[in-house]
Amino acid sequence: MITRLWNRPGALVLAAAAAAAVSVSGCRKKDAAPPVATPTVTINHDRAPLGGPIEITYKFVVAPDARFDQDYRVMVHVVDSDDEMMWTDDHNPPVPTSQWKPGQTIEYTHTIFVPVYPYVGEASIELGLYSIANQKRLPLAGEDTGQRAYRVARLQLLPQTENLPTVFTDGWNAAETANNNPAVEWQWTKKDATLSFKNPKKDAVFYLDLDNPGGVFDQPQQVRVSIVGGAVLETFTLEPKHQILKKIPIPAAALGTADMAQLQIDVDKSFVPVQIAPTASRDTRELGVRVFHAFIDPR
Repeated sequence: MITRLWNRPGALVLAAAAAAAVSVSGCRKKDAAPPVATPTVTINHDRAPLGGPIEITYKFVVAPDARFDQDYRVMVHVVDSDDEMMWTDDHNPPVPTSQWKPGQTIEYTHTIFVPVYPYVGEASIELGLYSIANQKRLPLAGEDTGQRAYRVARLQLLPQTENLPTVFTDGWNAAETANNNPAVEWQWTKKDATLSFKNPKKDAVFYLDLDNPGGVFDQPQQVRVSIVGGAVLETFTLEPKHQILKKIPIPAAALGTADMAQLQIDVDKSFVPVQIAPTASRDTRELGVRVFHAFIDPR
């Protein structure tokens, strides 16, 4: 499995774990049922390196005579040039379909990190609406690739090396993975942590995906992100048991003219698990916040 990030994080799944049927090629029969909506998808980057963030905007224009008898789930398949599914981005829309009105436009944006999948080249996004109860899909307007999966966008997947090189330097604990999902990885900071990256010398956005899982340490933390030796970019509160994705603008002027730049992540409270709950933990590390992704996206 691969993690997915939205405006709030969630989980992506690989094709091997997908429950929905794979689209098929060959002759298609014209769908006689009237479409309930017209979907479109736009992506902020049409060329996306593996591992990097992209922002996907989903838009549904509901048909004038559409009626929904239940809350349908949005099916999203990402397929390669041979129409083989690589991963999915299935999700519940922020407005449940049972609340969609005829003629209404539903639009929302999710942020995901492209899975590090063993493929580069052209990829397509196929979309549908399906029932959780019986997996049946609704008819939509668009290019039907089979089984009511509709091709809505294309993007070019680039090698991971196309990302801006970023190195975790001081103040980080070793990387860890989830026991039940080795594709979910994180690193704990200490009280202060820095990361170094090649200066893009233009405006950028810092994507910071983090949490404090709680359990041992259940207090809110103040997190500050700043340029090392320079301006504070953002300060925010991190509540325990609440994973968030921050998109922090970095003006080119704040990065200066040096070839390398550094960001610092500070927390007002760090903790040592064994000192807080000696009977429940033997962890002697100093822990600040748990970081799933820290990514510089030049604009």
